[in-house]
Amino acid sequence: MTNYLSWNQNTLTDLTPKNVSKMYADGYVFTRLGKGVMQQTRSIRIDLSHFNMTSENRRILKKGEFDMAAVPLPMNGYDFSIGKLAKDFYTKKFGDKVMSAQKIKEMLTDEKRSNFTTLLMYKTGLSGTPFEPHALGFSICYINEDIIHYSFPFYDLDKASKDMGLIMMTMLIKHAKEANFKYVYLGSLQRPTDTYKLQFEGLEWFDGKAWQTDLGEVKKILASAKI
Repeated sequence: MTNYLSWNQNTLTDLTPKNVSKMYADGYVFTRLGKGVMQQTRSIRIDLSHFNMTSENRRILKKGEFDMAAVPLPMNGYDFSIGKLAKDFYTKKFGDKVMSAQKIKEMLTDEKRSNFTTLLMYKTGLSGTPFEPHALGFSICYINEDIIHYSFPFYDLDKASKDMGLIMMTMLIKHAKEANFKYVYLGSLQRPTDTYKLQFEGLEWFDGKAWQTDLGEVKKILASAKI
């Protein structure tokens, strides 16, 4: 497992949407470590009241013609192929032992251990089962009436566009704006390569005490990051 920037950890017992949203507002995000386990990190979010599609966002979306569907969790009819796709993705992108097929199955099927509510599915068509060959991308998310935590994205590295990850993220943010959510959380900013998350209007990042909007400052932090 790769290192994850974490300043504090808290295990929630009150998992009501209001309490979870408050924890996210305090810089915490849900993890795969166990039910209710949240870590405070350099969280990044989009304030959707200040988000508008830019020409660059629209250019990215033109690179992929996908439909997005939401599968409620825990899911019925889990297929081993989705765990294999995730494991292969994380191994190729980040190295061995970063993600196992068993952990993906747990997050998707075991509500006693998993914090996540929705599997987002990106397909070239929505007919048939979620695991058809044309289902190229997925993301395991926490969603309530106010916020979306877009997390654990994975896709077919052989078949998908090289910009698939950014296409998926941009599609989700655009949908959240149209559906009147308040915030989309995009995980953390911890590595120099995380700058790809900084191209959206309405962006805020958590510095350990408060939310900031100075992108120049966080770019300096990421440039010198050792993680």
